Amino acid sequence: MPLTDRVAARRRADLVAALRAKGIADERVLAAVGSVPRHLFIPDSSLLTQAYDDVALPIGLGQTISQPFTVARMTELLAVREGDRVLEVGTGSGYQAAVLAALGARVFSVERHAPILSRTDQTLGRLGIRVRTRTGDGTRGWPAYAPFDAIVVTAGGPAVPPDLVAQLRDPAPPRPDARLVIPVGPPDHQVLHRITRVGPDETRDETFDGVVFVPLVSGEG
Repeated sequence: MPLTDRVAARRRADLVAALRAKGIADERVLAAVGSVPRHLFIPDSSLLTQAYDDVALPIGLGQTISQPFTVARMTELLAVREGDRVLEVGTGSGYQAAVLAALGARVFSVERHAPILSRTDQTLGRLGIRVRTRTGDGTRGWPAYAPFDAIVVTAGGPAVPPDLVAQLRDPAPPRPDARLVIPVGPPDHQVLHRITRVGPDETRDETFDGVVFVPLVSGEG
């Protein structure tokens, strides 16, 4: 049964409170999560009762809509400012892209599954959320729109793709250094890395939470 607007709004408020209790401190990120109707990004109507639970849910073709805490945590680590050019690798349901757009980012998103992207484009269009998307190999980034202020990868791989690091812009005041947030590790467990470009040929690598994502697949397999 579809959620009413009133019930969905109440569930989002509860979700925001839960994320704050779990350690998400950026109020802009919490407000963005609170503004995005996650239930509209879940294609299986039988799962709508779980739409605002802090869990990942299937969206078809072996892909998932990420756990809200993970979305909020990765967005917090990106430190997105209004007007930032943000590349997302792995459009999936479109939920992460919608949260980034709610922060005022200009979002560019690459998805390798054409059927999922077609459905997601329709969802984003119905909601009036502007995200530029394409089907392709996300490990190659999107050179035509590079460089980016921030890049987020919503799939886990064994290493950081060098093409993504290359598409981070060089430091340029007054904006902070460009950031890449990506899960790195084996299929059953990854660690969030934040790669920050601190100079034309210099980056800083920080590690954060343990996560589990669907596999990041390149054109080479």
